[in-house]
Amino acid sequence: MQATETTHEAPSVSISERAAAQLKKIAQAERLEATGVRVAVQGGGCSGLTYKLAMETKEREGDKVYEQHGVKVFVDKKSVIYLVGTMLDFSDGLNGKGFTFSNPNAKKTCGCGTSFAA
Repeated sequence: MQATETTHEAPSVSISERAAAQLKKIAQAERLEATGVRVAVQGGGCSGLTYKLAMETKEREGDKVYEQHGVKVFVDKKSVIYLVGTMLDFSDGLNGKGFTFSNPNAKKTCGCGTSFAA
């Protein structure tokens, strides 16, 4: 059995203060006992890979766990290689409202911005 790893190394995924504030609002609205977010990559989309973002209250076996701005970030081992250096932000501007990813590993992104190739 492999243990979950809480780490103090540089996070593979960083979250902005705006993203953390929005995640806390979501957790409060959903009455979750702890504020955490799972960031993952899965196959799909027109460029081959898509981001998956989900509220999470506890880590899973083998996760990398980082805490920023009072929010735990859970990343599974398969997703880490695609997410190193990624910033999760939240935009509430004229062009729409939602979470955005800035990923230096993305070699190509699709026109709608929901998938990427690494």
